[in-house]
Amino acid sequence: MAHAMPLNNTVSITAFNRGKAGQIFSNVKKNGMTVVMKNNKPACILLSPAQYEALIDEQLLCVAEERLQSLDPKDFMSFEEVCREAGISQDELDQMDEVELE
Repeated sequence: MAHAMPLNNTVSITAFNRGKAGQIFSNVKKNGMTVVMKNNKPACILLSPAQYEALIDEQLLCVAEERLQSLDPKDFMSFEEVCREAGISQDELDQMDEVELE
């Protein structure tokens, strides 16, 4: 799926060579992203950490949705089946200490 690339926040790659990296990174922090241009073409996109995390979250959500679409209930196992296959009884589970997750 192709997405339109916003080119309203752009900077030339030569700006890095002219000591403007701090200014560029401030712009990325303020706007969330900046497109770095080389020879009048997008060379890369700088993202803020928040934008990067949102992008990764979106990708993971897409993967999860694809997996949910392909689930077959016949492939599921009940809790009892899992215990039986692992050789664990409910009594053994009941006797175990509580585990506290932080």
